[in-house]
Amino acid sequence: MAKIQRELFGDFDIILNAVHSSVMGGSMSATLEESSDFYENGARCSVRVYERYSYFGGNRLSMSVTLFQANGRVYISAATTGGSQALFLKINTVGEHTFLETVRKTIDAFSGGYGGYR
Repeated sequence: MAKIQRELFGDFDIILNAVHSSVMGGSMSATLEESSDFYENGARCSVRVYERYSYFGGNRLSMSVTLFQANGRVYISAATTGGSQALFLKINTVGEHTFLETVRKTIDAFSGGYGGYR
């Protein structure tokens, strides 16, 4: 699994649309599998689950993106999984990291390029 977590700065809808465009434009096999949106007492949360085919691993990968806004602050968590080919160990995670890279520049643009990547 690969993950990016950051505090972002900007309009929630613009960030959400930019992340979506980055994922869909980053791979010809990327698809939006599911989405969910919540609003409560001024807080907002959007979840997007994407999949794509990994040529390197010969399998499909998923990426979950959660965008959360409360008290004037916006946070994102993007995590990928599904790239390993082994039964009990995670041997090949190249595809997961590559899929996550499709949103890294967009996230950097809204966070000032600071912190939270691993």
